[in-house]
Amino acid sequence: MAMRPQGSGQGSGSQGQGVLGNPGLLAAGAAGFAAAFCALWAFRGLPLGTMLLWLAPLPLFLAGFGFGTGSAVLAALLATLLVGVVAGGVPVLAFLALFAVPAPLLVGAALRGGRLDLSGPLALLGVWPVAVLCLAALAAAGEGGLEAVLRRSVETALLRMDLEASEPLIGVLVRVKAAALGFWGGLALIANGAAAQSFLSHRGLARARAPEWTTVRLPQWYPVLPAIAAVVWLAAPTGADAVPLSALLLSLLPLFYLGIAGVHRRAGGRRGRVPMLVLFYLLLVLFLHLMAPALVGLGLIDHFRRRAAPSQT
Repeated sequence: MAMRPQGSGQGSGSQGQGVLGNPGLLAAGAAGFAAAFCALWAFRGLPLGTMLLWLAPLPLFLAGFGFGTGSAVLAALLATLLVGVVAGGVPVLAFLALFAVPAPLLVGAALRGGRLDLSGPLALLGVWPVAVLCLAALAAAGEGGLEAVLRRSVETALLRMDLEASEPLIGVLVRVKAAALGFWGGLALIANGAAAQSFLSHRGLARARAPEWTTVRLPQWYPVLPAIAAVVWLAAPTGADAVPLSALLLSLLPLFYLGIAGVHRRAGGRRGRVPMLVLFYLLLVLFLHLMAPALVGLGLIDHFRRRAAPSQT
């Protein structure tokens, strides 16, 4: 019979059998090794490394949603230690920024007294990448600024691919590179978190039942963040606005996801729902530059329309 990961069960097991009798600690250890393996495989440039890198947070979410925030934190600490010992330097910083810190934070924000509340995690998907961007800008101040570091990175990548690009194209890539990394990192966290919760729920091992994701809401204060980012971007001097622009784009991501949830909610129960959603995502991929602002606007509309209603949990 499968053991349901309840807190009392863990405590009695740990008293009777020590560490090996505590399923939360065992899960944290296994998750830490698995996450470190995926990350190191990618950092070593081995085959299928990119795919494994984006799967690295899955073990952390499995430990967290199955055994609580403490298990996720311990798993992240162990994985970070292993990555630091084997790879060190930039890889461990990238692992921390992409997965090791945000995954336990998302678990902790989601688990609320035996239930899942998605409003906090959704806000974190905007707050965390903006915070990382600001820290990176401070760290790169002695190297000519983060924009100069991004430019060198883009030029090096193009050189390795034997591609020649005009200065305007390089400028565009520099301005959106940080935002693109935040976007893909956020998608990886969302996908792995949802997959972990679904896997555990189907086996009766999840600590809490997930709410309907199309009803997700943002905290009422959240629109203040993109508003501040927009003011900073407008005040930035021309040609030196890569960091403020990336901060603005990253802060808009939760509203973008909220807009996608709004599309799914409106399509729910309608005839031809599946073809409608297929067409929607096709248009999203082909015309992202037009669809993304529309979805952010829809997210804002839904946010202010529903702000007076009780939070969905």
